[in-house]
Amino acid sequence: MTEQVYLNGAYLPLTDAKVSVLDRGFLFGDGVYEVIPAYKGRLFRLEDHITRLNNSLNGIRLPLPHSVADWEGIFRPLLADDRDQYIYLQVTRGYAPKRDHGFPEQIVPTIFAMSAEIKPFAGRVDGIKAITLDDTRWQLCNIKAITLLGNILLRQEALDQGCAEAILVRNGYVVEGAASNLFAVLDGELITPPKSHEILPGITRDVILELAAAHNIPYQEDIIALEALHNASEIWVASSTREIVPVIELDGQQVGDGKPGPIWNRMDDLLQAYKTSLS
Repeated sequence: MTEQVYLNGAYLPLTDAKVSVLDRGFLFGDGVYEVIPAYKGRLFRLEDHITRLNNSLNGIRLPLPHSVADWEGIFRPLLADDRDQYIYLQVTRGYAPKRDHGFPEQIVPTIFAMSAEIKPFAGRVDGIKAITLDDTRWQLCNIKAITLLGNILLRQEALDQGCAEAILVRNGYVVEGAASNLFAVLDGELITPPKSHEILPGITRDVILELAAAHNIPYQEDIIALEALHNASEIWVASSTREIVPVIELDGQQVGDGKPGPIWNRMDDLLQAYKTSLS
């Protein structure tokens, strides 16, 4: 069966989905995206994802009058009830008749959505290696923009060094991973950098903090110095499709005892139970 996708109001085979080479997403990376997990056909925290999508759209001055129900109606035909998937949604400023940096006066956004199976991330249970790298991205990391070249180059450098993620450093403190949010356990307390223009406001990040509050796990949102991260007893990275991944080696040095820690084990159990409770 040919995979079906959504493009500008129509459902069609992936091989037939095409946009103009003058689409501003292709020419300039002028657009945003969202990734939404769906467990057995049930979209996870859809309202939160759409709130983040709208914040990103407003951040690039491209608001769309779509409600949560509108988006759910678009996504529903792409989902199956017997598997775990994610929706990839991309919205660009659309086609313009000429290449010009300035916004066109009249334009119709390009809306594309597809689904893909969520497959277990290697290292999610046993842990991964990571390295720290200087954050060379732009200043608006809170916008989930399709212009991901900075993230791509940083993560590829990590892969080239045999690591699964790059943890990014600005002015002596760590902010997030190249494709994830960051958590550390310092003196028994779970800490994650606060929301700002320097990090993507992750939905899984928010769920972790909600679960910590509900189950009396000490936590706070605060900056984390690079030196403090190197002394953490546990380090995690989190994202919608990978969930919570323990880091067992950082910059060639063992984290804690070199195994996923007890707070990660508890939080992972809580997250899996929370997902099950929503089905």
